[in-house]
Amino acid sequence: MKTLVLAEKPSVAKELARVLGSPNKQKSYYEGPRYVVTWALGHLVTLAEPEDYSPAYKTWKLEDLPLVPERMKLKVIKETSHQYRAIEQLCKRKDIGELVIATDAGREGELVARWIMEMVHWRKPFKRLWISSQTDRAIREGFEQLKPGEAYNRLYQSAVCRAEADWLIGLNITRALTTKYDAQLSAGRVQTPTLAMLIRRETEIRQFRPAEYWTLTADLGSFQVQWRHRGTNDARLFDQEGMNRILEKLGGKPARVASVKKTEKAVPPPLAYDLTELQRDANKRYGFSAKQTSNLLQRLYEQYKLVTYPRTDSRYLPSDMAATFKSRLQSVQTGPYAPIVRDLLRKPLPITKRIVDDSKVSDHHAIIPTEQPLLLHLLSTDERRLYDLIVRRFLALFAPPSRYDQTAVQLEIGGELFTASGQVVKEEGWKAVYGAAGWDDQDEEDRDPNAEEPAAVQKLPELTVNETLAVRKLNKRSQMTRPPARLTEAGLLTHMEKHNLGTPATRADIIEKLLGSDTIERQGSHLSPTGKGWQLIELVAEELRSPELTAEWERQLEQIAKGSGAMETFLAGIRREAERMVREVKASEAVYKPHNLTGKKCPDCGEPLLERNTKRGKLLACSSRDCSYRRDAEPPVSNRRCPQCHKKMELHTGKAGKYVQCRRCNIVETLSSEARSGKASRAMLKEYTDNKPIGNSLGDALRAALEKKE
Repeated sequence: MKTLVLAEKPSVAKELARVLGSPNKQKSYYEGPRYVVTWALGHLVTLAEPEDYSPAYKTWKLEDLPLVPERMKLKVIKETSHQYRAIEQLCKRKDIGELVIATDAGREGELVARWIMEMVHWRKPFKRLWISSQTDRAIREGFEQLKPGEAYNRLYQSAVCRAEADWLIGLNITRALTTKYDAQLSAGRVQTPTLAMLIRRETEIRQFRPAEYWTLTADLGSFQVQWRHRGTNDARLFDQEGMNRILEKLGGKPARVASVKKTEKAVPPPLAYDLTELQRDANKRYGFSAKQTSNLLQRLYEQYKLVTYPRTDSRYLPSDMAATFKSRLQSVQTGPYAPIVRDLLRKPLPITKRIVDDSKVSDHHAIIPTEQPLLLHLLSTDERRLYDLIVRRFLALFAPPSRYDQTAVQLEIGGELFTASGQVVKEEGWKAVYGAAGWDDQDEEDRDPNAEEPAAVQKLPELTVNETLAVRKLNKRSQMTRPPARLTEAGLLTHMEKHNLGTPATRADIIEKLLGSDTIERQGSHLSPTGKGWQLIELVAEELRSPELTAEWERQLEQIAKGSGAMETFLAGIRREAERMVREVKASEAVYKPHNLTGKKCPDCGEPLLERNTKRGKLLACSSRDCSYRRDAEPPVSNRRCPQCHKKMELHTGKAGKYVQCRRCNIVETLSSEARSGKASRAMLKEYTDNKPIGNSLGDALRAALEKKE
């Protein structure tokens, strides 16, 4: 009998088949003496749509809501049904005796496989491959230590609960809002409280009123000291007259050293990366979106096999992995990492609780390099940047603490308190791993914008208590308080993690969903709500705006996965919430006004047109849900150059067909079918070379294209 292995993607199936000795490639699977390896294409099976329960639900009607089926149905996704049918036929083969689930080792991966198994009515034995990297060694060891499939039943139940909760809440509230207000309004279990976080930050910014304050520093020659309020230790004074009185009081008086305190500080290395922490760092350092980081990381894991499982929420490593640390360091001992690794391997590696802690490892450990040989030249620039973050964080784990001497000095000038601090680095320690790039773990938007700015590091002279120093100059400075900063993706990920909104695997998709629904937008590196987002938050139930409710749901899902929660209890609560939230929408007297209405009318139905931002640029779409009219807000630009100014000409469609027009010179030229299809012909070559003696670039390009073709 043979074993059927179900991977999540064709690329993973190909690698599994190679390692397992199944070289015979068929259209939808690989086969060998012992294993038949096939693949899903992500989800092949999903929850049924409302119209699958009743054709009447295909039309969205407020009176049909809420939709709360007693038992949720499954359906095969039409677009990938060919692969599902292939797996179904494999499952029916009489020579297949058992199944190995080899989808991604996580909640979603479990759901991908189990729903397929449920649809094909799999009743034979099954096991689970649970590995944290895609190297040949990890695959072989994983198949030698397959887990009983039933051991992951609770994880599957948690995944089903998550999927059904998103359907019950998201679908019902989205349909209710959309039909009630005749607008495309999308809400969800996680995306709505995430939007509410951005709304709250924007509200703080809009309500902020600046206030003027003053600070005072004293120049003592070799260093400077800062005035402090004796009661609050605040360096700011919001009373200009009060600051002027202090200045008069201090005039010509020396500074006396009141106290000197020296302490040695030791800063341990940062913990290893989980997915959210890596997304934050990649956003701060390189401007990567959370989704971009996830995609890059998946390639490093799946295609290059250079890193361990990406979608993890743990920042620790298991004890049974400690024996591999040396070989993992040796695998990255190349390029810029070689001298660092050589230094680390000169002595035994320090294995501490900051690195290895079994009690803090969940389904997967932290993200670290594998033992796969490193070939940096194969990576793209962005792949290399992300890999560099992972490698340097791993190397830093084994480096010594960063040590420095901290000196804090208090002085008195005319009875007023002044302070200064200085640092002397004794040992860079792990910070040397980051070299000239330096290390910064501060989220700018999470800092109090009105907190005292970090003082420049000074080298203080040797000082003794009661020593007096001459004051060379007093500097009064006026400043204004500042509003909180808008959140970057790094900051939003921090807040989502803090409030337990979503999982490391889903947070990037939630942000992208909000961007795609036009409820938030990117403004440079920051995120802010749109007019649509502001109104949406006012229309949804108050509980759905709160991260506390969603965080409680996530906590219950985690309990179900660990065996301490009940699936039935959770889903019963979700059904009640969906029904209550729909009732609130129905009873609401709120009014929705589209924020992006234009003064233009739809040529098909006469309703106003909405302006939307898309990846292709601005788009005009009909505001009526029953009308599908849409067009580009601005004419697309062709590759045809104006014969007069040589700028690219706009592409238009008229009664006689397509034509190009130069907005600057108002020159119009028709486009033949050959020009529209992009084919180079002798007639076009003649037209653009012989008849137009302006040496235009299109003629040169056509000539080159023909010469290459011939």
